[in-house]
Amino acid sequence: MSVEYAIISIGTLSHNRLWGESAAVRTPHATTTLVRDEGRTILVDPSLPGAVLAARYGERTGGVPADVTDVFCTTLRPVHRRGIAALDEAKWWADGREIETYRSHLNALLDSAERLDADDVSAIEADLSLLGRFSPAPERFTRQVQLYPLLGASPGSAGLLLTPATSTIVIAGDAAVTAGHVHAGQVWKGCADPEAAMTSLTDLLELADAIVPGHDNVMFAPGRWL
Repeated sequence: MSVEYAIISIGTLSHNRLWGESAAVRTPHATTTLVRDEGRTILVDPSLPGAVLAARYGERTGGVPADVTDVFCTTLRPVHRRGIAALDEAKWWADGREIETYRSHLNALLDSAERLDADDVSAIEADLSLLGRFSPAPERFTRQVQLYPLLGASPGSAGLLLTPATSTIVIAGDAAVTAGHVHAGQVWKGCADPEAAMTSLTDLLELADAIVPGHDNVMFAPGRWL
């Protein structure tokens, strides 16, 4: 049986510079995607709040979050994992570089705790505790689902490469932030490393027939048709 995927929720940016927006005008959330293959049910970037995510999951699949066996986050930026606590029974994964870089970032914030108030310290400690639930993602989840590093949007950002018989699909996270950015050949302005992000976008466009952006609906790669 070939790998299956479905969009659970289409994401959006707080503001989109391609639309002439220079400040936040909406609540951002990432695109959430479901992947099924070889008995695994993988939810990518559970961005909506837990109750909303559960409702949307039911609308799109007829199931419940407890059906999810694995959660994969393309980045550990909070907006990409807002609803992850609703998936407590699943295994949580991210690229190993992303986990270590984010842990170092949080520890550095704690080292400067004298400049933080108690609420900030508690929030950082809670994030570190949550981070402890994540494991480095394997190179392959199944024969048709593999880790695909897409560095630049964040230090260890990565997507999932799906390889059914007749096409190549990449769930790209912020390496392809919206369809408009892909068509314009632009990376997200908030990238940790814009040069690396542009290299990742170029590689992505050479490989993928279809792309699931970080904050938009699934799209055909420019010049490709399935």
